[in-house]
Amino acid sequence: MKIYTRKGDDGTTGLWYGGRVPKHSARPEAYGTIDEAGSALGLCRAACEPNSELYRDILWLQRQLFVVAAQLATAPEAAARLEPGVSRIEESAVAELEQLIDRYMGRVDLPPKFVIPGGSELSARLDLARTVLRRAERRVAALRALGELDDATVLAFLNRASDLLWAMARFADEPEPQLFEGRG
Repeated sequence: MKIYTRKGDDGTTGLWYGGRVPKHSARPEAYGTIDEAGSALGLCRAACEPNSELYRDILWLQRQLFVVAAQLATAPEAAARLEPGVSRIEESAVAELEQLIDRYMGRVDLPPKFVIPGGSELSARLDLARTVLRRAERRVAALRALGELDDATVLAFLNRASDLLWAMARFADEPEPQLFEGRG
């Protein structure tokens, strides 16, 4: 099976349910950054103990990011064809993120200052994945500003997802987070 089609050689890419757009346009920038975040989360999951709580929660988040990417790879005029939970993110996924955030934050002390990433390898990876997800959120906000986002639930999801990664990173810090205290 060949994985190349040559259709993108002209600098355009196909959208789900039809249509082509320039690869550098806002929509591919948004779902491409979601793809990057999913890969960054793969690095995080690879550093976890298999079947641990973090491993399972990261895998769940990666699967949800596929749903987000499918939604973002669909032009607004084809949005009616999206399936809730399969190719359109649902409010229930946002609620699940909030439960996960609360669960992790209930087991860590909130740092009183800014945290410097790198308390452990896993927490550093989670912090990096968080920043990629924040960039994805900015790309999706740009889509919304252009009037090309049919449902703002995806923005709430990405906002909570990056909060979850911050909470997970603090949970993974060993033995405690490194705090920024200025030059010294």
